[in-house]
Amino acid sequence: MNSQIENSFQKTKAIEKRYGKVEFPYQAPWNEAINLLLSHKSVRSYKADPLPEGTLETLLAAAQSAATSSNLQLWSLVAITDPIKKTELAKIAGNQKHIEQCPLFLVWLADLSRNQRMGAEEGVEMEVMPFVETFLVAAIDAALAAQNAVIAAESLQLSTVYIGAMRNNPEKVAELLQLPPEVFGVFGLCIGYASPDIKAEVKPRLPQAAIAFHEVYGNPDEKRLRINYDQEMAKFSERNEMVADTWTNRVLGRMGKLSAMNGREKLMGILNSMGFPLR
Repeated sequence: MNSQIENSFQKTKAIEKRYGKVEFPYQAPWNEAINLLLSHKSVRSYKADPLPEGTLETLLAAAQSAATSSNLQLWSLVAITDPIKKTELAKIAGNQKHIEQCPLFLVWLADLSRNQRMGAEEGVEMEVMPFVETFLVAAIDAALAAQNAVIAAESLQLSTVYIGAMRNNPEKVAELLQLPPEVFGVFGLCIGYASPDIKAEVKPRLPQAAIAFHEVYGNPDEKRLRINYDQEMAKFSERNEMVADTWTNRVLGRMGKLSAMNGREKLMGILNSMGFPLR
């Protein structure tokens, strides 16, 4: 009985942090793994403490246990601990200091080159390589693997944050990491122990009704749900000493101006030059 009460309390707190005060099925299944998932938050300030020996290997094992389309395993990563390299990558990412602070920085790669080399060695032309579908599979594989690694890291009391800004200058990333053609840095990932003075809170998400539909797409209450979510995000911003703003304004600012892409609008041409024809 005590464990049921504790589970119920844990569930209520986790749901409130993720969605605000909402109705949630009392009998909904719950366990420690789900609680860990709902507790995820991005951390952008790290202690210099090194990670325990074997941490990378453990995270890799978790990453490689993720689903991979047809077991093609079209991803790789480069693990970086060299301070000079981290500084260079931080510059590419708009001087994000947490890249320099974290003891381990991982660059996750969509990697067609390994299987392309296999084809060459076996005398087989890999006809599917030039197509958008194949690149998508590689990028999705990398994302699935990385998320497994994040969950594993958080279970070890480590903190993380994804760095999409590796795509600001993928050619420079490729040069720095000596990537061959047909390999693309999809994103980076900081891993380390959060600074003790960091104030990181679970960020509210859109209500489930705004993103999950039954049988057919859409919800007639979408605007009302968005307005309610804007109120939650405004309160979150105030609590975390950010500029008070709504989710709507942030999305409009991020997706309403081409300049917000920081050069990523040129990705198609860059991918072509890096060995991805994308037919």
